[in-house]
Amino acid sequence: MLRYAAGQARAFDALYGRYRVRLLRYLVRLTGQAAVAEELYQDTWSRVIDARARYSPTARFAAWLFRIAHHLAIDHLRRLHPTVNADDVLVGFPGLPEDDPALALDQAEQMERLASLVEALPTEQKAVLLLRAEGDLTLEEIAASVGTGRETIKSRLRYALAKLREGLRAS
Repeated sequence: MLRYAAGQARAFDALYGRYRVRLLRYLVRLTGQAAVAEELYQDTWSRVIDARARYSPTARFAAWLFRIAHHLAIDHLRRLHPTVNADDVLVGFPGLPEDDPALALDQAEQMERLASLVEALPTEQKAVLLLRAEGDLTLEEIAASVGTGRETIKSRLRYALAKLREGLRAS
């Protein structure tokens, strides 16, 4: 980002390529709507471009980028309160083995159940879980991204994982 801020246009292309999949997947899973996620994704990069001259590296670029995306997504969710479609959430999950149909079916059912459980999490817990899983951010970076203390983030992540474990055991 520092090279881009200094005027090197190719540096932006490198950043865009490096974070494209992770950032878009995070937004799809958080909003539950691929079209909305794509719009928020573009808005995020527009903000990066606009902030180029003001950027100062106080944290990792990834934390700053995901913070922008997180705030845009939360603002959108607050305005619209959309429902999340489990099929859209499954887009980012890894593929299934095709060798054993019974195993593939079992894994598909587990993935659907997990997607439903993630969908049912409170927005704050879901966001923290996805920032950790998709954004690969540390607890400190997540705390900076959402504007909450590290211990609160740790608790939200712990509660989210506990709910997922409990839900998977019940099924």
